[in-house]
Amino acid sequence: MLNDETTPRFDADPIVYIRHLGADEVQDLVPANALEGIGRPEDLFIVSSADGQQLAIVEGRDAAFAAARMHDLTPVSVH
Repeated sequence: MLNDETTPRFDADPIVYIRHLGADEVQDLVPANALEGIGRPEDLFIVSSADGQQLAIVEGRDAAFAAARMHDLTPVSVH
């Protein structure tokens, strides 16, 4: 892994934050076809790094936690 200022260092801070994506935020997703294939857009969760960078949008809270753990990250719920 490169160790420069532009490369994220997940090993330095393995915590990620999981929070529910609000209905108003779902409408702002770009491109417009971003929700194609999503069965329940009201059940989307954002996985964000400790510094606030959005890493993923995942359908289902359990799936968001599982995805984080799969990448050796520690998920924390944000209310």
